[in-house]
Amino acid sequence: MEYSYSAPIEAGFLGEGHRARSVLQVPYAKSDPFIALMDDMLQKETSSPAGGPHPHAGFETVSLMLDGEIGDMIESLKKGDFQIMTAGRGVVHTETINQPTNGRLLQMWLNLPSKERWVTPRVQNLPAAHVPVYNSNDINIRLYSGTLGALSSPVLNYVPLIAAEFTLQPCVETRQVIPADFNSFIYMIRGEVYIGEEEKILKQDETGWLNLPAIAGNSELLFKAGNAGGRFVLYAGKPQGEKFVSQGPFIGDTGEDIKKVYSLYVQKKLQHIADAPGEQRLDW
Repeated sequence: MEYSYSAPIEAGFLGEGHRARSVLQVPYAKSDPFIALMDDMLQKETSSPAGGPHPHAGFETVSLMLDGEIGDMIESLKKGDFQIMTAGRGVVHTETINQPTNGRLLQMWLNLPSKERWVTPRVQNLPAAHVPVYNSNDINIRLYSGTLGALSSPVLNYVPLIAAEFTLQPCVETRQVIPADFNSFIYMIRGEVYIGEEEKILKQDETGWLNLPAIAGNSELLFKAGNAGGRFVLYAGKPQGEKFVSQGPFIGDTGEDIKKVYSLYVQKKLQHIADAPGEQRLDW
């Protein structure tokens, strides 16, 4: 593990009952292809609506429901559900919570390669019951995206991405292999884990970035849980090495790209993902 930190918890944009942590506290040059990752913790006790429709373009949202349930206009996400929405050339989606809710959601902004930035929008849903799982008495691994060991997710990727959730019983260890040229980090949900032969410790709520060797081939990761066990999420993605422009909910290659997609939005010319035809909605 190269370095670690604990990001602060702040008030969430949905108001009372919403706390959030901005997990990626590093420059994009260090986090490529990961633009942002929010840990949204919701304990909403009223039925007053929160949230609403909003646009995105030029990237993908990658959502993992850690605990509880959150409903929106398209469907509700329950514990263990995974979703990738490719905003591509521009799309509107609705995240409205209008009932008491107790849930914890990880939502990432994943960059798209420049050559595929303006692809047709789509949404992919991988429900908890269909997630590939390795389960033993001591180790549970849920693979949401990519390939890890004997597990392979059906989710389609423009950017090669591994997203996996690990639950380890006390003092149990596991070795995993990922591509050496993937940029990788771990977000600790509870407990603690020792990483690598040096056994660098990562504790609850901490983020640890793994070394990125300048070599081809594979890297072996060693994880060993502490005395109370550990639950964490591993994200690993292929860096794109491309510059981009970010403004509000849009990503583009240039500032002119942002102006164009914003103009389409204000003219109400962006499709709502709920109205997308079947071929743009993949349920695995």
